[in-house]
Amino acid sequence: MKPYQQIPIIDCNEPLVPIPLELFAIEIPHAYQKLGAPYPPSKADSPYYLRQGVLNSLITAQTYLQQQHPESKIMIFDAYRPVEVQQFMVDYTFTEIAKAQGYKFPISQEKRQHILEQVYQFWAVPSLDPTTPPPHSTGAALDVTIVNRNHQPIDMGSAIDEVSPRSYPDYFANSNSLVEQQYHQNRQLLKEAMFAAGFKQHFNEWWHFSLGDQMWTWLKNQEDDSNRFIAKYGRANN
Repeated sequence: MKPYQQIPIIDCNEPLVPIPLELFAIEIPHAYQKLGAPYPPSKADSPYYLRQGVLNSLITAQTYLQQQHPESKIMIFDAYRPVEVQQFMVDYTFTEIAKAQGYKFPISQEKRQHILEQVYQFWAVPSLDPTTPPPHSTGAALDVTIVNRNHQPIDMGSAIDEVSPRSYPDYFANSNSLVEQQYHQNRQLLKEAMFAAGFKQHFNEWWHFSLGDQMWTWLKNQEDDSNRFIAKYGRANN
């Protein structure tokens, strides 16, 4: 169990609401849908849903960004992710890592565990336990980047979902390379806009931000020992 999963949840029962896609940049079809990820037939039948309060804060982040850079936009790579999709992507990532490292199927239990340790550095366990929901299943976490005036994503130095240390938010912070310093500045621009709206950032992923879920609450508690915050978003009912 990861430390943030010990945070208690009292769900505020805010609804999942559709993201007004005209305000943001998106990819159609969605990357996981292109891979065949199973979005169950329901009200929230795509990734582009968030809890109402989280959506309000995302719009605030977009406003902040455009005050500094009027021609830029936040690009939403992923938002709401049902547990079924989480399981699909964990399995997909497991297979991709196994292939890249030259493993032959079927894989021994020892090697399987080694690969899963790599997967779970970046992907949450697809838990159905209501006390340990994957962050994206709450509707309070999202993966984002920034696009420029030409609607092209600015270079962050690694791809979203890349399973490597390059994905750590401050990986390029102390680089002597001018190119890599630009990657860091781009990441800082995204972080600044999201933090201005109250979001917190995943410790291993420059693209992942959340608000009000267990991870956000755990990070908030690290900053302020005088208060013990409780998560207000559990797994969303769709």
